[in-house]
Amino acid sequence: MDYRDAGVDVEAGRAFVDQIRNLVHSTFRPEVIGGLGGFGGCFQLPGGFQEPVLVSGTDGVGTKLKIAQILNRHDSIGIDLVAMCVNDVLTSGAEPLFFLDYVATSKLEKEQLTQVVAGIASGCRLAGCALLGGETAEMPGFYQVGEYDLAGFCVGIVEKSQMLDGSQVQVGDVAIALASTGVHSNGFSLVRKIVNDGGFSWNESPELLGGETIGETFLQPTRIYVKPVLAARQAGLEIHGMAHITGGGLPENLPRCLGKNQAIAINPNSWTIPPVFQWLAEAGSVSSQAMYDTFNMGIGFVLLVPPHQTEQTITFFQSQNIPAVAIGEVITGSGELVGLRT
Repeated sequence: MDYRDAGVDVEAGRAFVDQIRNLVHSTFRPEVIGGLGGFGGCFQLPGGFQEPVLVSGTDGVGTKLKIAQILNRHDSIGIDLVAMCVNDVLTSGAEPLFFLDYVATSKLEKEQLTQVVAGIASGCRLAGCALLGGETAEMPGFYQVGEYDLAGFCVGIVEKSQMLDGSQVQVGDVAIALASTGVHSNGFSLVRKIVNDGGFSWNESPELLGGETIGETFLQPTRIYVKPVLAARQAGLEIHGMAHITGGGLPENLPRCLGKNQAIAINPNSWTIPPVFQWLAEAGSVSSQAMYDTFNMGIGFVLLVPPHQTEQTITFFQSQNIPAVAIGEVITGSGELVGLRT
């Protein structure tokens, strides 16, 4: 017997690394030291910082992976993986420096996983960070054939004096919502239950979804907000707080960027909820409260800015092709979100 008899093909693993080498190199920043294939990825901190703070984040894509695997479409799921990590790191004001991935599968399918890594590399380029390394694990008997799981890890950097930690937020600051590209990467256990229990096909095209299939709609990758937000700060926009709207929606995530004795008052009529969420609510008979507690409802990221910079901030992000709208303001309170409950 050898390792291949047990279901693990070492030679295929080496060939896979060779196949993705150019994808990985396409993400490298000047600070990357060495290439692909070492035991660890090496990265030299960029210069110009007086008190650099490293900010780390880790996440996965969840059961959205099931849809990619059912439809055999793997080219965008890697963008989701990067987005879930770099958008989190961004909320501290940090610039993502490098990213690591972990891919676990039953049997290494080169074409399938090359598409996955191509998506990860694309996400890294969108975020401006280097894909510094990763791990591919073949685990026969643990995963079903054709299945894989993903995890991502990101490290960013921010000047300590520019770091956002809630202390900069002031009562009266305006909450500016940046549009999502759809459901992003949270709530997919409910999405899949609605589709499966309702007898829908991932390939059908409900009128409410504007001609797209259900599968295409829900595989839309998570928007990466890094470059526009960092550019906004460099342009002089005064951002006091940021929130990445992920699992738990606005009620759970938006209050996380507040300071002590503060709350957020939201006007739920201030933005138009995209049709995909209307379809989910109707197809699954999901209550309004459950929708807000599960999905981003069309808002992927929120900035807190001084009132006098409201219009300037909205205009800036619209110039970056990201729809933006004021949805509420910071008030005195104890960490709650006010206005969504009916």
